[in-house]
Amino acid sequence: ATNKLAHKTERSMPTILEKIADLEAEMARTQRNKATAHHLGLLKARLAKLRRELITPKGGGSTGEGFDVAKTGDARIGFVGFPSVGKSTLLSNLSGVYSEVAAYEFTTLTTVPGVIRYKGAKVQLLDLPGIIEGAKDGKGRGRQVIAVARTCGLIFIVLDVLKPLVHKRLIERELEGFGIRLNKHPPNITFKKKDKGGVNLTCVVSQSTLDLETVRTVLAEYRVSNADVALRCDATVDDLIDVVEGNRNWTSSIECLTLFQYQLTTSGTLMTCLK
Repeated sequence: ATNKLAHKTERSMPTILEKIADLEAEMARTQRNKATAHHLGLLKARLAKLRRELITPKGGGSTGEGFDVAKTGDARIGFVGFPSVGKSTLLSNLSGVYSEVAAYEFTTLTTVPGVIRYKGAKVQLLDLPGIIEGAKDGKGRGRQVIAVARTCGLIFIVLDVLKPLVHKRLIERELEGFGIRLNKHPPNITFKKKDKGGVNLTCVVSQSTLDLETVRTVLAEYRVSNADVALRCDATVDDLIDVVEGNRNWTSSIECLTLFQYQLTTSGTLMTCLK
């Protein structure tokens, strides 16, 4: 009877994905104005904590386990995209490394590395398995793939021009959900915990969204009641959460359009991007 009760209780508890879905639904229902700013800030902080819990592996291992490869050379570029958009063809034509190509999806099941040299620099290329929508929430092996993308200094978003370019936005959203900030600079925010004195906010420039009450609301969700926060930019709640979380990856990305049925003849596209 005890085991049945425990099993029933476990099944009745919402999962992390269900909690995330509930928060996203509540945020979508909430009107955005000054009166709801504090509440939205609280919801975003809770959402960020749940996503961190979702993507952080139990036991402290690497989230990219089984997909990552040893870093070599002076730089690392990762090819990210949906299945069958030409990532393997691109790698083969750029580096000469064979990566299986076929007319069906999910041909590449693990990370395939390659190397090119450019102006004396050795650049490592990674052909990553295709991701699907919802990868950031654990669908498929998306979390492992995106975890490897976090180790890259440049991300190549490979898109098939015969498919809707909305895929670009979907991929960017998946990467954002995993803490990758594309083509952005870290917000100029200083956050320092202290033992006492409450939360002190210093605004070097005028703020359009953040105020002391909102900052306190966000920090309270992280159980921080004493801290010094300095805003040297017109920051948003998302910027503040990124700084408090401290695990964001700021990197550059380039979109690459491929015609899957045509063979790429030169590596000029990548070389132009590297200039």
